[in-house]
Amino acid sequence: MSVFNDLVNIWKRSDLLSEAWDESHKMILLSNSIFIKAIEGLRSGEKTKALKSIKKRDKEINNFHRDVRRKVVTHYSVSGDTLNIESGLVLINLVVDIERIGDYTKNIYDLALNHPSKLVGGNFEESLLEVEESTRKFFIDSVKSFKEQDIDLARRLMEDYKTEISSKCEEITKAIVSGKSSDISSSDAAAIALYARYLKRISAHCRNLISSIVNPFERIGYPE
Repeated sequence: MSVFNDLVNIWKRSDLLSEAWDESHKMILLSNSIFIKAIEGLRSGEKTKALKSIKKRDKEINNFHRDVRRKVVTHYSVSGDTLNIESGLVLINLVVDIERIGDYTKNIYDLALNHPSKLVGGNFEESLLEVEESTRKFFIDSVKSFKEQDIDLARRLMEDYKTEISSKCEEITKAIVSGKSSDISSSDAAAIALYARYLKRISAHCRNLISSIVNPFERIGYPE
């Protein structure tokens, strides 16, 4: 059994921490749902009601974030349980990363609303599709690893982030900044560079999230 499994068991022994743990699940599932809708809106160019409703759903993530923090602080204030305080810090750290995923998803939503038509990558389209699909899969697998406390999957995902997403996003951004985007408009070039950056940051926060499964508190967000 991993350290993270031990922490989950601690959370489940307290009503407040158990509720906070359950709410963190709801947060990450909601974040993933919003993420998929934001990408569909950006790549289709359709300003649908579903796309426009994302902003309201993002507020739900913020509410979850505040509620989890409040429940963790209340638990330790009332119980005086100083021996297991690390478990509370880990839980708060988890929802911070989930909230940041929501923020970057909202950035994609803003791109989708403000871009005049569907986003087409031009000579970056193939690379952009690869990163987009890798991020979708990475996000879904991160949710699975997080929910099931799957250590092996978490380790594999932490390795995949650098090769499948981070480096490819950097390649796209550097190519655009260096002027290798002559076949697309300046607005598309700006949107593609921003989109690649947002995908990278969403994946990075997913990686931080799953790093808590394999690492002690002080190494969350770092390699195992």
